[in-house]
Amino acid sequence: MKFFSICLLFQTALVFPSLKAQELPLFNGKDLTGWHADVPEKDDNPDAGPSFIVRDGMLVSLGRPLGHLITDKVYQNYRITTEYRFPGETGNCGILVHASTPRALYDMFPKSIEVQMMHENAGDFWCIVEDIMVDNMVERRGPKEDWGITEGANRRILNLTDGSENPPGEWNQMIIECFEDKIKVWVNGDLVNEGYQSTATKGQIAVQAEGAEVEFRELRLEQISGLSEKPE
Repeated sequence: MKFFSICLLFQTALVFPSLKAQELPLFNGKDLTGWHADVPEKDDNPDAGPSFIVRDGMLVSLGRPLGHLITDKVYQNYRITTEYRFPGETGNCGILVHASTPRALYDMFPKSIEVQMMHENAGDFWCIVEDIMVDNMVERRGPKEDWGITEGANRRILNLTDGSENPPGEWNQMIIECFEDKIKVWVNGDLVNEGYQSTATKGQIAVQAEGAEVEFRELRLEQISGLSEKPE
């Protein structure tokens, strides 16, 4: 019986190797299946052009009209790996994790924690009707009395590094790990932010259209069982 059990476990490992990594597609390289756009301008102007397209196998945020591309599914305990660049003028963009209620802030942003991709600020956290803590909170967020998660409050938490981004036009890699109430972010191999006591631990994932064109040549997700010291 013991020999039979060992053989069965070995056969199972051969038949189901994907259980080890359990990588899930976010963007299939062909179309926007699995995503939906929330673009407030389209409420009054349904003929406004798209904010997100697929071009040459890449997901492209055109920057305008302003809005978000949001996954249909909810995720928990995951790693996002993306490679992105600003092909023209640099500007603003972001990936939102643990997204939920749409248009919760400024009638635009879904309730979430934003991982900033704005040029020269990649890895900042922005609190969007959710909150998160970091070490050296006052140094990185400002006076405690100014903190908040809604309009007019200090919602920005500065990243840990300068100079982690590549020059404009070049590709950057960003890795975001979300496990339980913790979030870690790397840009081009540098740990750029680490937070804990997040008020959300699961939700949808969103990509922003926030004024600048951004190309994503990779956008994938893996389930994780803990945070990495440094992801491979």
